[in-house]
Amino acid sequence: MSLTDERYILLTTFRRDGRPVSTPVWLVDLGGNQLGFWTSSTSGKAKRLRHTARVTLQPCNMRGVVKQGTEPVEASARLVTGGELEGIRRRVVAKYGFQTKITKVLAKIGGFVTRKPFPYGDCGVIITLPGGA
Repeated sequence: MSLTDERYILLTTFRRDGRPVSTPVWLVDLGGNQLGFWTSSTSGKAKRLRHTARVTLQPCNMRGVVKQGTEPVEASARLVTGGELEGIRRRVVAKYGFQTKITKVLAKIGGFVTRKPFPYGDCGVIITLPGGA
């Protein structure tokens, strides 16, 4: 099974001091050894990716518990907007369907409750895998 067949992937980004931060994310196939997902431009993932492109990926469940027998895959990532984000958005909605609407509503409620609204899915991330991982 390839990474693109997985429902959730544990994405690990790295702080400036090199410490890893892992988060489960949805992931879609963009073709040509590239994968993608969307996030908020104010998320920790986006902030960390602004200073380093290094990431690792590993299959996991929705809580971030990695699948037994899998190993992390090193890759590089970059933030995107515009047409590239729209391509990611179409594929995410096609793969995850109604879940995308639920998460958007939950994000709005969370922003209202904390009085810190944040943009939902306004930034895309394109991950380039080495070779044919």
